[in-house]
Amino acid sequence: MKKLIVVLISASMVLVVLARWQGVSLEYLRQAPAMLNGMAAKLSCSGHYVSGLSKSQAIMDLSSYSPLFSFLSVEFDDKNQSVESSLMGTDAVTAKFREGLGCSLEIGDTRPLDQLQVPVLTKSDKLWPAGAAVGGYDLAAQAALERLIKADNEQGQDTRALLLAKGERIIAEVYAPGVDAQSKLLGWSMAKSVTAIWLGNLEMNGLLSLDERNLFPSWQQDSRKNISVRDMLTMTSGLDINEDYGPGEKATQMLFESHSASDFAVAAESVYKPGVHFEYTSAGTNLLSRLGHERIGGSPQLSIEHLYLELLEPMGMTDTVFEVDSSGVFVGSSYMYASARDWGRVGLLLLRGGEINGQRLYSKDWHRQSLAPNSSVNERSYGFKLWLNSGDDELRWRDLPVDSFALKGNRKQLVMVMPSKDLVFVRLGWSPGDYPENDNVALLIQAQESDASKR
Repeated sequence: MKKLIVVLISASMVLVVLARWQGVSLEYLRQAPAMLNGMAAKLSCSGHYVSGLSKSQAIMDLSSYSPLFSFLSVEFDDKNQSVESSLMGTDAVTAKFREGLGCSLEIGDTRPLDQLQVPVLTKSDKLWPAGAAVGGYDLAAQAALERLIKADNEQGQDTRALLLAKGERIIAEVYAPGVDAQSKLLGWSMAKSVTAIWLGNLEMNGLLSLDERNLFPSWQQDSRKNISVRDMLTMTSGLDINEDYGPGEKATQMLFESHSASDFAVAAESVYKPGVHFEYTSAGTNLLSRLGHERIGGSPQLSIEHLYLELLEPMGMTDTVFEVDSSGVFVGSSYMYASARDWGRVGLLLLRGGEINGQRLYSKDWHRQSLAPNSSVNERSYGFKLWLNSGDDELRWRDLPVDSFALKGNRKQLVMVMPSKDLVFVRLGWSPGDYPENDNVALLIQAQESDASKR
């Protein structure tokens, strides 16, 4: 007991020092341990056991967010494939790896996760995108990517994978040391776009509609009953969960402190009329994951089988893990880990308007609407979880084709789709600041077209 009291007093003293050092309030740091430990356990677990990063690299990735992570004790248990994070021996949080499911926080009763069976997808020896084989690269495109990854990493961008596809062919790809074509890398918010594709598949099969409302029982007695599937797809739901990621914020509580991300999100209140105000938030996507989960049958096993067999398998995505939260529902906003080639397959599906490997996975009408500017008054260049180049007064990427659109994620994850050029570009890494996506992609287009003109 005396030892525990000493530890608690020591931890409190550390918090006071940190508050003065970081220039934040004591209340901020009072809330910090729960967020820091949840984030550290979850991301370190997935970084090592899903992505295959070294333990030191997984921890280094955390420290890029805040120096506060250096005060945590992060312990890897290889026997149980779990990670525990704690501050001065208190507030310990554990994340556990399960084959096929990735890592989930051990919050609440997670024993049902141990019973889930994830379909094992068999790799084909056919050419990409149907299989794992890749034909010869275009020499100019390959050289351009090699120059780009070298320049990126000399500038501290920590780029880990680059891929360029021309239609149904990978024409160039490069990887940083320790990463290869099978490495499953975190896409962060690019998972939102895959969640939207999954919803499109459900819509094509008659399990939901874009403009239906009254989506959840607890919403039917207030103004939230007017929120539609379309509103949540376009970030115009009007729900009050912003995307701030500090201690005590709703977004961090949802992702790093909750048994169920969607339970947390469904309790959010409305602050805007649906369809009027664009507000980027992960909550709406986790609600869409919950909606899809319920329409499949409300069973984690059924949801997993549907996503993997009806979407990932037809796409040839055998190097992908879409993680669930502690309740067994997909964390549709954030936690998909996939190889650069699999992220490229997502881009190709979008490039081809919902078709890949001879199969249609969502309707032509869904695709058309997914690329239309939304109805908001403040930012219209955003479709169904896709960033659009056009729709507002100025282009988002001034030097790229007007019809370009992208999946984007934290730490500058990017899948850029350029229909008029028949190109898909993938960039995966861990950039701490801005990434010159406009300039870099424009240079790649120029290099590719210059090479083509010489043939």
